[in-house]
Amino acid sequence: MNPERSEEPIPAPEPDGRPIGRRVFLGTLGLGALGVAAAPALQRGLEDFLGGVADKDPTGLTGLLPNGGGFRYYSVAASVPHRTAADYRLTIDGLVDRPRGYSLADLRALPQTRLVRDVQCVTGWRVPGTPFQGVRLSHLLDAAGVRPSAKALRFTCFDGTYTESLTLEQARRPDVLVALRMQDEDIGHDHGGPVRLYVAPMYFYKSAKWLSGITVTDRVRPGYWEDLGYDVDAWVGRSNGRSDDPTS
Repeated sequence: MNPERSEEPIPAPEPDGRPIGRRVFLGTLGLGALGVAAAPALQRGLEDFLGGVADKDPTGLTGLLPNGGGFRYYSVAASVPHRTAADYRLTIDGLVDRPRGYSLADLRALPQTRLVRDVQCVTGWRVPGTPFQGVRLSHLLDAAGVRPSAKALRFTCFDGTYTESLTLEQARRPDVLVALRMQDEDIGHDHGGPVRLYVAPMYFYKSAKWLSGITVTDRVRPGYWEDLGYDVDAWVGRSNGRSDDPTS
């Protein structure tokens, strides 16, 4: 009998040695294919769940949970208020000639830049090929009219706790964004939205979530984690004692 034309079950061993039939075999393959197809949705669901839990976890322990190679969530505040297009505001002040505030609609109306880079956390996890889109920080600085005495920027966040810093030279790089979109979607609350900083070549703690303020200063003022020992200049693979592959 030609096996290719046989209507008999195709034997395959189960753990206890019994054969399984063709229908069961094909059904198993179908379930496997369904699992592959559903994986992105399941991953997003897991990320949403962890994000919601992390928002209420000031210890940061949520970030230790496995997440299938996706993002992990950290917050240093007990809770973070939500901001919408109706009440979001980004202020730019300090050593500038034209301080101003931007609504979410204002930022969306400006020229947008899209970057695709790996995201590298200083704790070791990495998310490859992540798209970010937003306004180049240099564009906002030019519009504000930075004064000659300026040397650095201080970033504040509407969680009321987190801060970050960049030198003026770092802030003017073309791969530093005031980001409005991530993974080709508007940035959600759990990922630091509606607006976050994105510093492509540095460890992810430099990309401050829930961005609300940019103050131009005469010197670098270390941010939240830098006051606790992290490097102020956080180039991926060249700081914090790590040797990770560069992200850009």
